[in-house]
Amino acid sequence: MKFISLFTKAPSHQRFGYNPRFYDPKKEEMEERENRIKSELEKERGIKEDSTPHRSRIAGSFQAARRRSKASSEPNAAILRSMILIALVLFLMAFMTWGKVALYGLFLLVPIYFYLKFKK
Repeated sequence: MKFISLFTKAPSHQRFGYNPRFYDPKKEEMEERENRIKSELEKERGIKEDSTPHRSRIAGSFQAARRRSKASSEPNAAILRSMILIALVLFLMAFMTWGKVALYGLFLLVPIYFYLKFKK
């Protein structure tokens, strides 16, 4: 006899709760018509609608931002990426050829590079 089962709740099966949704075109058309009439009445009364749709504020903003961005920065990024790749390949070749001496050279060249870059 199990004493633990006396103090715990017995597991029950899980039920699948599926609530079907029905499409009622008449109801949707009626709601659409009501919303349109409400917005027309608010315009007639001069009531300003606070909840403007997000789509109207966002529409075209991504294309406009793309047009405003600088196209000259992209080639510089590509050149920088290629230079870093070439430097890594050269370092790997030097490390395979000379071993730890290439690491010591790297540790000497990096501070010299930064000193020359930020000397101004």
